[in-house]
Amino acid sequence: MEDFRRTYLRLCKEGGVDPQESVLAQLQETRGAAAGSRLDLRGHSLSVDTCAVLGRVLHKDTLFTELALSDCMLTEEGISTGAEALGKLLVRNKTLCRLVLEWNALGMWEEAFSVFCEGLATNACLTQLDLRNNQINHQGASELCLALKRNSTLQELDVRWNNIGLLGGRSFLEALQQNRTLTHLEMAGNNIPSDTLKALEQAMDHNSDRQSTVRESRSRTQVLSKEIQILKEEKGRQVWSCWEIDFSSMTTSIHVGQLQEALNERKSVVNSLTAKFQMTEAALAMSEQKNHNLGELLSRVKTEKDEQRERQSRERKKEQEDSALREGKLLREINSMSEINVQLKNKLEKMESRCKSQQDQIFELKQELTNSTAELKLRLAQAEERLEMEKKRSKQSLEDMNNLRQKEVDHVNRHLEESERALQDRILKLEGQRIQLEEELSRAKAACVTERAQAEEEQGKVRVQVRLEEQQRVSGLEEKLRGLRQSRDESQSHCSQQKQTIAELQARSGQQSIETDGLRRRIEELQQELSGKDQEKVAEVSRVRVELQEQMGHLQAERTAQGGLKEKIAALEREMKVLASNHREATLDKESEISSLFEKLRLREAEIQRMREDEAQRASFLQNAILTYVQGSPLHYSPKK
Repeated sequence: MEDFRRTYLRLCKEGGVDPQESVLAQLQETRGAAAGSRLDLRGHSLSVDTCAVLGRVLHKDTLFTELALSDCMLTEEGISTGAEALGKLLVRNKTLCRLVLEWNALGMWEEAFSVFCEGLATNACLTQLDLRNNQINHQGASELCLALKRNSTLQELDVRWNNIGLLGGRSFLEALQQNRTLTHLEMAGNNIPSDTLKALEQAMDHNSDRQSTVRESRSRTQVLSKEIQILKEEKGRQVWSCWEIDFSSMTTSIHVGQLQEALNERKSVVNSLTAKFQMTEAALAMSEQKNHNLGELLSRVKTEKDEQRERQSRERKKEQEDSALREGKLLREINSMSEINVQLKNKLEKMESRCKSQQDQIFELKQELTNSTAELKLRLAQAEERLEMEKKRSKQSLEDMNNLRQKEVDHVNRHLEESERALQDRILKLEGQRIQLEEELSRAKAACVTERAQAEEEQGKVRVQVRLEEQQRVSGLEEKLRGLRQSRDESQSHCSQQKQTIAELQARSGQQSIETDGLRRRIEELQQELSGKDQEKVAEVSRVRVELQEQMGHLQAERTAQGGLKEKIAALEREMKVLASNHREATLDKESEISSLFEKLRLREAEIQRMREDEAQRASFLQNAILTYVQGSPLHYSPKK
């Protein structure tokens, strides 16, 4: 660690770079550590120059096995150069086992991140990699997956809280079909669908099972190799002992008894070895039987897989045909609905044009009504002037009458003037009310038009309220019209009574009263015509409203039907997606089972081959030992003979 610190300070001094006190403090804390230590620079604000110097030092020094560079607050330039430097470091480094790069935004620069992924692909020592919160999108995920396909040492990968998405999840799923060493993968917070996450979890489970079987096979091979080595050592000792015994027997005949005992021992050893050989042959036969059983099981699994594929393909074809028929039916229904919608739109346009024509007619009638009212007012003013003139003449002619008659006439005239003023006031009030009613009617019509537009937009709730308000307004207007008609009838009756009294008292003003009566009858006829036209307009407006409400009800029903059809289409699509995901999961499971069976079969065959070689070698050693012993035995007895 002291050499690393010195190298860092020397390179900073040569390049004129600030060594940064926080980095020096961290190096001081790890000072004196042995090989396999950890360099923790988490949370340190590193500059671009400092990153370059650290990269050069790490290229030269392979002391650390764990490097933590999370949340270093790098600039954009520092991120790019830092990612490239890390990729080059992974290419050359042979000791780094754990690398923490959390909160560094490495995925912002695609070219630099691809260099990093290339270094990861060629690295042969890194087992743990932390890339949380690095803004990795689906393109960066594809680059990382290409690296995983080539990497054979990485076991743990953490890519949580990035932006990998559906495409990135599929890339990881495809990479795990080739990568057999990755056993722990964290992908939370990446907007990946649940079915893809489940498939990734299953792939991780398959990799972990595969790693456990590999570890078990390695341990077994180590145990078997140790046993074979022990047996070889025993055989060597036995052979050397046999050779020593042979050489000693050639020099002297004293050791014949000892040699006989040794021979007996060797015979017992040979018997035990033959028994072991028979046991190994039996175990070999059992393993061959197991191999045969596994082959039959594999063939059955293959046939079942083929049958399942055929069955699933038939079901898929049937589902596709059904979905095509359903889609055609739905398209035909949608086309018919669109045609009906076009027809309803045409009807609505016709109704709107009819309403516009009716509004034009109402405007023309209003103009005629204003003209007629102006003419009536003019005639009424002329009649009143003539009436005043006749009144004056009648007053002058009646001055010669007696006082009582004059008083009565004056009293009647005053009463008549008061009644006429009251009638005029009543007529003015009626005209004001009529004008108010016309204004209210125009406002009601304008409100009807706006409410109809709002009813087309809101489609439901406002219709009931508008209908109630319109009914209330129409009922109020009808009540007002009835009150006005009653008041008009009362005024007409009162006028007729006054006319009768005037006719009795003023015989000379009969012609003027006849003319006024004719004018008043004309006014009444015009008012009746106006009321009839108003009633016709109200009836026409109500009929149009009813037709519009019916059309809107039909449109609403058609929209609900279209919504139901859309929901059916969505449900069918969801069912197809579920079936496809289930099929994918089933095929993945079957393929993983087949690959595991192939691996087990290969391991079994390797074990059987090794056992056969060991037994053949052991038999050859025994045969050689026996031959040497048998060939050397006559030499022991030749001197005695």
